[in-house]
This record gives sequence, C-alpha cells and structure tokens, in this order.
Amino acid sequence: MQKNTPAERLYNGIIAENPTFSLMLGMCPTLAVTTSGINGIGMGLTTTVILTASNMLISILRKVIPDKVRVPAFIVVVASFVTIVQFLLEGFIPSLNAALGIYIPLIVVNCIILGRAESYASKNKVIPSIFDGIGMGLGFTLSITILGLIREFIGAGTLFNVNILGKVGYEPVSIFILAPGAFLVLAFMAAFQNKFKVGAAKRGIDPSNPSCGEGCASCGNIICKGRSGK
Repeated sequence: MQKNTPAERLYNGIIAENPTFSLMLGMCPTLAVTTSGINGIGMGLTTTVILTASNMLISILRKVIPDKVRVPAFIVVVASFVTIVQFLLEGFIPSLNAALGIYIPLIVVNCIILGRAESYASKNKVIPSIFDGIGMGLGFTLSITILGLIREFIGAGTLFNVNILGKVGYEPVSIFILAPGAFLVLAFMAAFQNKFKVGAAKRGIDPSNPSCGEGCASCGNIICKGRSGK
C-alpha cells in the first residue's frame, strides 16, 4: 500500500500503529473514563475531532511556525480546539461532558495529539495529515470503546447502559469498573494483540503491512525480504 494515501493513513492509525495497543499512548483517559462503552465512544470521538482539526491547522501553518516555538504553538492550537469542543459538549451533550469531566481539558496534553502534531502534521501536507488524524482518532476510539464495553459487561452486566445479564441473576464483578479492572483488561487485550503479531511473524506475515498477506517472499517490504532471507 502506497504511503501517505488516505487508506494507508487510516490503516496505520487503526491497525498498524494503534495508539492504545501498539504505541501505548493516552493511557490516562484510556484507564480513567472507560467504565462504560458510552464513555469510551464519547472520549474517543471527542479526541478524534480535536486530533483531526489540530493536524489540519498545524499542517497548514507548518512553514510559518518557527522551529524554536513549535511545541508551544502546537499546544495553543490544540487548546483552542479543546475549548471549542468543550463548549459544544456543555451546550449540547451536558451528560457526556459531566461524565468525562476533567479529562476533556486534559486532551490538551494528550500524547497522541502532540505526538502526531510533532511527528507527522508538522512535516506533511494537509490531506494526509487530516486522514492521519482521523485514522489515529478512530483507532483510539475503537480500542477504548472495546475496553469500556468489556469492563461494563463484566463489572455491571450492561452494554451501553442496557441491562444484559441482570435478568439471569448475574452478580457483577465490580472491580472491573474500578481502576484495577482497567489495568487488568488492558493487559489482556495488549497481550492478545501481541500474541497475534508474534504468530503472524512466525508465519512470515508482517501485520503492519497489509500488502504482505502472502508471506514475506511475495512482499516488496525491505524488512520482510530481510526476514525471508532474500
């Protein structure tokens, strides 16, 4: 897959460099707000909007912002979009704003957003930067929503606040909606992904390269050809 195309940027954010399971970034909101699936979707989509908008503006201004003040400039850009989004949430979705609480303002210093601004948006054109933000945001949204659903299902017997297991006399394991449950579920999910990657590598497949599905020998990736000895 050609680099910097919209499809490649989306795949990179959702699968190859998933910010939660591959890069282990944004752990503070990941562990704190994922007590339910709704909270996970809310935080994920909020971060996606801010990440995409920040990437776009930083890419537009990349030749204007001096190198010596680029990090403070990035923070100002991100903080501006965070403020706008928080006002919108307060006005239109106050319940979600209350549930996410302090973690909305803390998006300003989220490693995912500042990391993409520094490593990608400040060095690439606008369209690839927009799709990079969308891909990373969707990858973050998907991972924390799944994490929230697992914690909610085991810890409360509900999915998206709909009672699923209560009717059959299920006794919720409340530790899963507390902090230790967040660490436990995240550890199992990260271990599962690593097991998949190791298994794929043993079969000669590079999971980070979607064109490498038939083994390294048929792949144009230099790293893959090194693995295959060709």
